[in-house]
Amino acid sequence: MIGSIIGDIVGSTFEFVNIKTKEFPLFPKGSEFTDDSILSFATADWLLHGGNAATYYCGYAMRYPNPMGGYGSSFKGWVVRASRQGDFSPYNSCGNGSAMRVGPVGWAFEAEAEVLDAARLSAACTHNHPEGIKGAQATALCIFMARKGASKAEIQEAVEKRFNYDLSMTTDELRPRYSWQGIDGKGNGGICQESVPQAIRAFIDGNDFEDCVRNAISIGGDSDTIGCITGSIAEAFYGVPDDLRNQAQAILTPDLLTVLTDFEAKYGKK
Repeated sequence: MIGSIIGDIVGSTFEFVNIKTKEFPLFPKGSEFTDDSILSFATADWLLHGGNAATYYCGYAMRYPNPMGGYGSSFKGWVVRASRQGDFSPYNSCGNGSAMRVGPVGWAFEAEAEVLDAARLSAACTHNHPEGIKGAQATALCIFMARKGASKAEIQEAVEKRFNYDLSMTTDELRPRYSWQGIDGKGNGGICQESVPQAIRAFIDGNDFEDCVRNAISIGGDSDTIGCITGSIAEAFYGVPDDLRNQAQAILTPDLLTVLTDFEAKYGKK
C-alpha cells in the first residue's frame, strides 16, 4: 500500500496549485501526507483487525483532525455526527474519497469477488452513491489484476467493460484539458466518475512507478487523490523503488508506520 501513500505525498503540494508538466520535484519542501493516506491507513487497519469500516474512518479522522488540505466538508460533517451522536449512516456521496482510501483492499484478498465486495463495504459506509461504490471497486480491481499479473490492456478492457469508464483519452491529451472542473471545465474533478478514469489512464500510460505518478500529478485537478489512486495501482504492477519508499516513510508518524509494516507483512508481495 506504500504506492498509495507516495502518490498522495507527491501530489500534496500540487492539489491547489496544479502543475501541467511531468518535470517537478517529487518531494519538495512542504510535502506531507493528507487525508488520502490517513484514510488508506484506516482501511488497512480495518482489514487487519476486522469490524465495521466506518468506525475506523471516524476514528482516524478524529486522531488526525487537521491533515494538509483538510477533509471534504461532507465527510467532516459525517465524522461530527458519527462521533457525537453515534449516527454512522452514509450520505450518498460519489466523491473520490471512496477510491482514494480503497488501495489496501486490492492487496488483501485472493478472489476477485472478495475484492469487489470489500471495496463496496469500504465505500458504502459513507459513499453509498452508485458512482462512489463504482470508483472504489474499479480502483481495487485494477490493483488486484495488476498484482495477479494482468497486462495493462487486460486491466483497461476489464475496467471499461465492467464499469463503463471511458479510458480512451491519453494522459498527453488530458493534460491541457483536465482540471478541478473536469474535462474542458464542464464537470467536477472531485467526484469518482471524473477522476478515477483519469487516474487509471495515468497508470496505463506510465513506463514505471515514478512515471505513472508523474503522469497523475501532471494532468492537474485533485492532484493528491489522483496521485494516490494511480500510485496504488502502479505499485501492484511495477513495485516501488526503495528511494521513494524511504522518502515517504520518513514523513509518516510512528503509528502509521506500524500499520504499514503490519499490513505489508500480512498482505504484501512475498
